[in-house]
This record gives sequence, C-alpha cells and structure tokens, in this order.
Amino acid sequence: MLEAVLSGVTLGRAVANVIAYARDGGKHYVCVFAVDSLLRCQDSPELRRVQQAADMTLCDGMPLVFTGRKIARLGMDRCYGPDVMLRVIGEGRALGLKHFFYGGKDEETVLKLESNLRAKFPDVQIAGHNIPPYRPLSDDEKKAVVGQINASGADIVWVGTGTPKQDFWCAEFRPLLDAPVFVAVGAAFNFHAGTVAQAPRWMKRSGLEWLFRLCAEPRRLWRRYLVGNPRFLLLLLRQIITRKPRRLGELV
Repeated sequence: MLEAVLSGVTLGRAVANVIAYARDGGKHYVCVFAVDSLLRCQDSPELRRVQQAADMTLCDGMPLVFTGRKIARLGMDRCYGPDVMLRVIGEGRALGLKHFFYGGKDEETVLKLESNLRAKFPDVQIAGHNIPPYRPLSDDEKKAVVGQINASGADIVWVGTGTPKQDFWCAEFRPLLDAPVFVAVGAAFNFHAGTVAQAPRWMKRSGLEWLFRLCAEPRRLWRRYLVGNPRFLLLLLRQIITRKPRRLGELV
C-alpha cells in the first residue's frame, strides 16, 4: 500500500545526519515528505524508487508525525523542511560548510533568501544559486548546472523546486555532482525569503498548517488537502484494520 520508507527521527538527529553527510565525502540525498508526497509515491513507482533510495525521508507533515508516534510508537519530531534548513545552516557555520541553492520562484526571491540568511548568520558561506526554468532542462543546460555547482565547491545543495520535481532532480543529478549531500526542502526558499507567509506555530504544532495554506492558496492546494487528506486517512484506517501489507511507510 503506502511503501515509502520514512525516517522517524528527532529534528536534532536529522540535522546531525545532514551535517555528517556533508562531511563524509559520500553522495547522499534527503527527501522531506508530507502526506501529499507519500500519496504520490502510492501512484508513482518511479517516485517510490527515488524515495526509497534516499538516505533519509524526513516527516514534514504532522499527520505523518502523529502516525509515527501513536501507531509505530516512535520518539520522533516533525522535521519541517524550513526548520531543518535553518538549523543545518546555523550549526554548519563552525565547520565552514558551503551552501548552494537550486530552485526558487525567481531571482528576487533567492536574493532575499540569501540576504536574510546573511543577516541571521553573518558568517554563512553561500557558494551560489541557480534558478531553473519552469520546463525540463536541455542537455546543455544540465551540463551548465553540473559545471556551476561543482565549481562552487558546495557541501550542501538545497533543492527547492517542489515535490516531486525536486526529488527526481536529486536522483538524476546525484551521480553527477561533487557536493556530498542534497536536501529537497520544497517551499523553504520562499518562507525564508519572506515572500510567502508561514502558519502560526500553534497551527503547525496542532496539525492545522494545511488549513492555513489552503486558505492562502485555495486554487493551487484544494485538491492536495480536500482530496488527499481523506484519502490518507482511509488508507491508514485500512492498514490499521487489516495490518496489510505493512505499517504505514515502514517508519524506521
């Protein structure tokens, strides 16, 4: 049924793991999933294979966290993409980690993101950014991206092009790039740039962030929440009752 393998970890452990990946010289990528992403894996074997090959798939949405805590009995946190990004950047300063930003709505958004990060962390090392077009890249454009990121010396590539596009990008470019770790963080660029409002903390903690986002962008998000959330609950209920074929997402 729901066969994505989710990482039921604390926020501190997730941050420590990303930093460890950045320092070990390997080739890693990290997905950050909410319910919508999990359901996409249900419908797409290709996305499921990409996700299952990730080093971690962090639980961004509170429904997944509630499920992990109550059903799988895991001592886990919500690993919200923007929080993971900010914590890794902050804690990575002492290690001299260099960050590259791939994605973002436009040049203005990414420049605001970088400006806000420098204001918060004056010693942050930003290796560069690339804002891809809203279409598939040509072969020449792919070569240019590889050359730019490799020349930047980045340790961490933050990918903000939205699920599932960002997850497929991580899988495709992982063999080609020298940066030890990619982290796919969705709308984190917009949030930290200040161009999109975040839900209040109490709504995030109580699992109501979806309602805030639905009210803010109803035309874009109505299907994700009004169709996806009930579908998730039905699938979860069926797994609880039948215990087949496995626990939700094999939370580990």
